[in-house]
This record gives sequence, structure tokens and C-alpha cells, in this order.
Amino acid sequence: MMLMMNSVQGLSAFPDGDNLFKWIATINGPCDTVYEGITFKLTLEFLSNYPYTAPVVKFITPCFHPNVDLNGNICLDVLKERWSALYDVRAILLSVQSLLGEPNNESPLNVTAAELWSNQPCFKEHLQLFMIERHKLSAGLLSVTPTV
Repeated sequence: MMLMMNSVQGLSAFPDGDNLFKWIATINGPCDTVYEGITFKLTLEFLSNYPYTAPVVKFITPCFHPNVDLNGNICLDVLKERWSALYDVRAILLSVQSLLGEPNNESPLNVTAAELWSNQPCFKEHLQLFMIERHKLSAGLLSVTPTV
């Protein structure tokens, strides 16, 4: 609830309708990264034993990133083994936003993105193509899943 009342620049999160266990969030891509200017939509699903277990956080907006798979699943230590009941929605979203600019290439979910990350101009070009393809898919303009 703290995030809803105290705005944090580049982040927002609200319950999805009347369901307090499912939230919709937005994250702006961090400045000075290939994601600058992109707004990502995510879901946060809180299990009945929250805050003792991390929520399930997934990208709705397609995200080409070393630590995000093609289904939007995120590999982030604070959502797994380093989870703390002290983390709130704000801390979770700030961690995801930080991950966008500083991926962990040691445990990639998207190997192609991890391999391209060190060459930022090439990565940015691939990211743009990925976003265009995914947009066409969601608009029904393509009928096959892109292979990235």
C-alpha cells in the first residue's frame, strides 16, 4: 500500500480490481540503459503466506533480457533465495528495475540475451526487433512466435 500512497518516480502498482492478491505494476526502463523510454507492465501475485514467501512477479510487456524468459518469468535472487518478509512492493519493483540495467549473466533465463549483453549496440538492435515482433504478435499481425 505504501507505493500507492507515496509515488516513486518510474514505478506504480495497484491491486487488480478488487483482488488484493493480484497487483498490476509498471516500471520505467532505467535511464542511461537500453531500456530507457520503455514502460514495462508486470503482475505481482501474492500467495496466502505472503510476506513469508515472495510474490510471483512476471512481465506482461515482452522483455528481452538475460534474466527474463519469453513467458515473462524473472530470475532475481530477492524473489527466490534472498527473499525477506521485510521487502515491500516498492522494494520488489526497485529491484526489478535495477536488474534491467544490471543483469546477472551468471544465471540467465534467456541465453541469447546474455550472450548479446556485452555488445550493447547489438543488444539494443536485437531488443528493438524483439519489441517490434512482439507488438505485431499481440496485435494479431504475426501468427508465429519469434525465436530469440
